[in-house]
Amino acid sequence: MKKVRGFAIAKGYEDKDIHIPVRKTKNSAAYDIEAAEDITIPMYHPGIKPTLIPTGLKAYCQDDEWYMLANRSSGPKKGFVMANSIGIIDSDYYENETNDGHFMFQYYNFSDHDIEVKKGDVIGQLIFMKFLIADGDNATGVRKGGFGSTDVK
Repeated sequence: MKKVRGFAIAKGYEDKDIHIPVRKTKNSAAYDIEAAEDITIPMYHPGIKPTLIPTGLKAYCQDDEWYMLANRSSGPKKGFVMANSIGIIDSDYYENETNDGHFMFQYYNFSDHDIEVKKGDVIGQLIFMKFLIADGDNATGVRKGGFGSTDVK
């Protein structure tokens, strides 16, 4: 079977009982993503950095596709919000040399207490998308790393 789009376990998480994401209904646009480990998201204060929550997953898709990481609708009600609003991950992130394509969610906690995330808690959603290219586009760059690497010269 030719791989078109889907999920795999990231290196280092093979023996951690990571669940491959599923859609919950036949009309769901998104795949629910679980936390790969227990983690605490500290209450927000000025100067705090977002908390990265490992998923233990990597995702693959076609060259003209990308995938979006998005908060769950219940996230803000619980006090946590994605630091970057949405995550945009390119197809060439998969199996990159820096982190194997392991994608993570980054959150701030705006509640009045620390939030405990447990392994297996659904922490966000992933949606596969197509993209279009503008006339005259001639991008030839090659990804050299993982998180935040597309602007590294």
